[in-house]
Amino acid sequence: MYDHIPDNPYLLLTPGPLSTSKSVRQALLRDWCTWDADYNEEIVQNIRRRLLDVGRVSPQEYSTVLMQGSGSFSVEATIGSISGKFLIITNGAYGKRIVQIAEVLGQPYVEYALSEVEAPDPDRVEDYLLAVPELTHVVLVHCETTTGMLNPLKKIAQVVKRHHRSLIVDAMSSFGGIPINIEKWGIDFLISSSNKCIQGVPGFGFVLAKREALAACEGHGHSLCLDLFGQWNQMDKSGKWRYTSPTHVVRAFYQALDELEAEGGIPARHSRYQENQRVLVEGMKELGFDTLLPPDLQSPIITSFLYPNPDFDFDQFYHRVKAGGFVLYPGKITQADTFRIGNIGEVYPDDIRRLLDVVAQQI
Repeated sequence: MYDHIPDNPYLLLTPGPLSTSKSVRQALLRDWCTWDADYNEEIVQNIRRRLLDVGRVSPQEYSTVLMQGSGSFSVEATIGSISGKFLIITNGAYGKRIVQIAEVLGQPYVEYALSEVEAPDPDRVEDYLLAVPELTHVVLVHCETTTGMLNPLKKIAQVVKRHHRSLIVDAMSSFGGIPINIEKWGIDFLISSSNKCIQGVPGFGFVLAKREALAACEGHGHSLCLDLFGQWNQMDKSGKWRYTSPTHVVRAFYQALDELEAEGGIPARHSRYQENQRVLVEGMKELGFDTLLPPDLQSPIITSFLYPNPDFDFDQFYHRVKAGGFVLYPGKITQADTFRIGNIGEVYPDDIRRLLDVVAQQI
């Protein structure tokens, strides 16, 4: 069925966009009408319901908003649609981007800033909430792909819940690939994207949010297009996106959800990603590459590796590995020379072993 879909010349070992299955790419090949019921009800609304199932949340308590653009558009839509004052936890580029968003939108915030290799301390979060009582929302990036760190979401959620504040989670690179107990942990807004752990293609993001929290956004949007309440209200009333939706990407995401379910859901995908990462780290260490982060801070999504020696030329290494069929990621931190290797997407342990064979030929 998929014989006419060409193989990719290389695997993307990145945190997204990532390598997708032939069947997901096949789903891009049909045109859809944004006004038609077979698109809006059978695909768009179906996706909205299924995302609640993936998140294991009650449809009476939570709803889903789909938003055009990359995941950062959905982050901006969320930050720009809320009335309040944010505590933004930053230990990488994506936390810093949320600070930039708040700055540009003129939203009041306090930053709990850490280095890129430090995990946030739940006790310090509590200190901030006690010291600044006007803080209404805590914002956390779950998996900070700047380094590959998995931040302590559950422990921070417990603090936020105890102090009766709201929690916004950028789960861009974790939702669909790492178990998250959204309802039990009291997450008010969880934001992710079509081209991450659910293994679709880029083009839209989505927000799983408490209905009560969404309703409170009415009239507070700082943007016409990125008005979270406006988008949610339109989707609930008519099933449509307010403005032109990325139809092909949406249909491919529907297929990706089918494949997530067929694999065994989040637990099975998490297990595969963990095994990919275990094989990767063990193999790279045997080849002389140490990890930036200790195992207790490391996510199964992407791993930062230190340069093996001062003469290491990443640019040359990158192009040789790409010629062998794999695309890596450069480092993104200033305090150490690193590069990154992701292992999410349509990637399996045997692919990681093939990568290690290629790396072994370059050193």
